[in-house]
Amino acid sequence: MLTKIVVIALLLAVLATLFSSVFFLVKDESSKRRTLMLLKLRVALSVTLVIFVVVAYSMGWIHPHAAPSMH
Repeated sequence: MLTKIVVIALLLAVLATLFSSVFFLVKDESSKRRTLMLLKLRVALSVTLVIFVVVAYSMGWIHPHAAPSMH
């Protein structure tokens, strides 16, 4: 259960940084590099998510399951 919560939290964080960076790209006219900073954060969160899923799989915390068959 904790693994699912961590994965969902990381996915929500990735989405939040994505939409924040789009907002700052469109609306922010200052010379600050908020968009670039948020995109870097999004990449870091995505890498963290992938690493977490790989570690969770190798530790046996998550298991793949077969797709439902269509009869």
